[in-house]
Amino acid sequence: RRDRKGLEQPVSRLLQCLNGSAAVGRLPLDVKATAFQRKVWQALQQIPRGQTRSYQQIARAIGQPTAARAVARACAGNPVAVAIPCHRVVRGNGHLAGYRWGFERKQRLLTLERT
Repeated sequence: RRDRKGLEQPVSRLLQCLNGSAAVGRLPLDVKATAFQRKVWQALQQIPRGQTRSYQQIARAIGQPTAARAVARACAGNPVAVAIPCHRVVRGNGHLAGYRWGFERKQRLLTLERT
């Protein structure tokens, strides 16, 4: 049996973020990632609620302007949806791209954040 006592506060904070009563900010996350993934995920955490960025914009923001596809792979490898908001990343034309957790869920999250 796992000790879930340490999860109470982060889970409560995440629920507040989902309903819009708090910003995600810095949740205590301990996930395995490459240095590149960490850069991408940190950039994703800077996207304001209700806004989106393209893979290309994220690539430029992390100083890797030709790495849009690698940014997409880093998004696909994100194990902590919402806390690392890869749902806020769209194609360069503004259309929704794939989402590890399902296209419909991505649409719902973006709609929820815009309200």
